[in-house]
Amino acid sequence: MHEPLLELDCWHIDAFTDQVFAGNPAAVVRLDAWLDDATLAAIAAEHNLAETAFVVAGHDVHELRWFTPTCEVELCGHATLASAHVLLYCRTGFALPLRFATRYAGELGVAERDGMLWLDFPVRPAKQLAAAPSAVQHALGVPANEWLAGVNHLAVFEDAATIAALEPDMRALADCARADNRGVIVTAPADDGVHDFVSRYFAPAFGNDEDPVTGSAHCTLAPYWGQRLGRTELAGRQISRRGGSVRCELAGDRVHLGGRAVRYAQSRIFLPSGNNRP
Repeated sequence: MHEPLLELDCWHIDAFTDQVFAGNPAAVVRLDAWLDDATLAAIAAEHNLAETAFVVAGHDVHELRWFTPTCEVELCGHATLASAHVLLYCRTGFALPLRFATRYAGELGVAERDGMLWLDFPVRPAKQLAAAPSAVQHALGVPANEWLAGVNHLAVFEDAATIAALEPDMRALADCARADNRGVIVTAPADDGVHDFVSRYFAPAFGNDEDPVTGSAHCTLAPYWGQRLGRTELAGRQISRRGGSVRCELAGDRVHLGGRAVRYAQSRIFLPSGNNRP
């Protein structure tokens, strides 16, 4: 006699892009009620994507959590964009604007404008450091012009070519992150005539050596570049191998992040029911 299985719908979405095989891939799993944390973590580890989002849909507000292959995270932009895309374009019965309740980042909103979905996220500003964090700079391999720190380290370089060529020591960066619980954002002015700034994001201690497109990093990048350029509307390009673009609009202590997403795959997850789950 076969044990009954719990079946879950899952979507694989490429976020902050309008074409597959670009942007940042996220898995989105739709739940009727929360599973235990060990099962959520096991699903995310099985997917082995930058993030897996879990959504418990409600009437007005939908509950949302995000897991990397190794841990739960406090805020994730691309998997929120992917979750909104799933509810609006892969399911029926959902309409804009969307509201997501999260455990650590408060309520997040999603609207649509100019052919993009716009995330309403908290600003996460970084403060200037008097001196470079020597271990982090050594791990990057190239000295930055400017260092700031907040939720993440922010290293500012003179030009896009310098950060495109970075080959960090990931093991050393992971050791740094275990000591201070920060990832590393690197950024420079853009030189393509389209974007205002470029960036990359490294978080080897949190399951991602290099994140392809990091929405939450733009909660720090937008206020930095907004102040530096004297602008409230900005265009960022994350120059990872996959690459992706993020529009940014500053609004006080909030930042609106605009981007597109595309469905790559849809699947079913089959789990043992009851106490036999991990």
